Amino acid sequence: MKSEVSRKLFERARQVSPGGVNSPVRAFLKVGGDPFFVESARGARLRDVDGNEYLDFVMSWGAILLGHADPVIVDAVTRAAARGTSYGAPSPLELDLAELVRECMPAVEMVRFVNSGTEATMSAVRLARGATGRDLILKFTGCYHGHGDSFLVQAGSGVATLGLPDSPGVPPELARLTLTLRYNDIEAVQYLFEREGERVACVIVEPIIGNSGFIPPVRGFLETLRTLTTKYGALLIMDEVMTGFRVALGGAQERFRITPDLSTMGKVIGGGLPVGAYGGRRDLMERMAPTGPIYQAGTLSGNPLAMAAGIAQVMQIREARPYAELEARARRVVDGFVDAAQQHGLPAWGDAAGGMFGLHFTEGPVTSYEQAKLADTALFARFHQACRERGVFLPASAFEAAFLSVAHTDADIDFAIEQMHAAMAEAVQ
Repeated sequence: MKSEVSRKLFERARQVSPGGVNSPVRAFLKVGGDPFFVESARGARLRDVDGNEYLDFVMSWGAILLGHADPVIVDAVTRAAARGTSYGAPSPLELDLAELVRECMPAVEMVRFVNSGTEATMSAVRLARGATGRDLILKFTGCYHGHGDSFLVQAGSGVATLGLPDSPGVPPELARLTLTLRYNDIEAVQYLFEREGERVACVIVEPIIGNSGFIPPVRGFLETLRTLTTKYGALLIMDEVMTGFRVALGGAQERFRITPDLSTMGKVIGGGLPVGAYGGRRDLMERMAPTGPIYQAGTLSGNPLAMAAGIAQVMQIREARPYAELEARARRVVDGFVDAAQQHGLPAWGDAAGGMFGLHFTEGPVTSYEQAKLADTALFARFHQACRERGVFLPASAFEAAFLSVAHTDADIDFAIEQMHAAMAEAVQ
């Protein structure tokens, strides 16, 4: 594929941005080659500045559920922009989206909008600490909850991709307040709560890990978290920034029938625009300023463009409920990947939920980040490059989940599987 224009843009970008990108995984460091620069996107496809077209399985990391440039969302944003892009004051759009979120996620009795998933998780943990009067938080290896200091302790996603188990700049005093266990290790959770349960403010968890290449919970894991947090007076925070409205209309908490105390959301409820949200029980949320003493604020929180886009997207998926079709297509991609690998005698495993899926070059099932790290990342890099050359864009990291949209057709999946078979043959040479 042609890359001359993208290469020149990347050279410019490296002069003005660290690594030439505004988010690390976009640099393609662990899959090789230079990143391409997107000129436009429509439906299930991206077009780069060199005129190359890609079938997109990144979909803005899950934010684009209806497909790029969905006409209903574009119209909603256009009309909202004509009325002003930011007010610094409330607008009816905030109420409309909040009521939609509450309707889809009954555990979210009250919600507050912010501008990113990181803001949402940071605020939820602050609320949990303020409400319980405790300092310790429990997270799980490979779960990524944004780049807040408390979360960059054995995180996944870009941290794993760059080989940084922790980030410089995180004070050790703060890191000591973050307890970390292996995801899906029920016995370890039980043991920790027996020892430290009275000091734990909250457990924060990705109900399906999307930042270690897609890892679902084993039976009883989420249920154990719910039981133990209730018993010891800690709060359960479900980080549904990736899974919310993606794996079911009501998110993973609907799919697994777990009621968290607090939920964090993003991606889909912004319709492709920057947004995050946290919400939960009324008695907890009313502890936030101005009704309570726990402070959090943001000038652009609930901005009308993101609210309009979110309303347009959530209303459409609430009506269509496309999750069975999305999951069927995602599983076809996974099966095609595994079949292509097995034809070359390679270990491979994958799984899917709704429009979210993951691919691992390792024997499965993968139930933890520690197992995901055993996958052949060098092979994934060669496979990624070969797929990209054939017009299929997968996440540029072995430690990221992939996504598809309502705009992906059966013909698109057929194309992807055909190209993955060809890419696999090249990758093993």
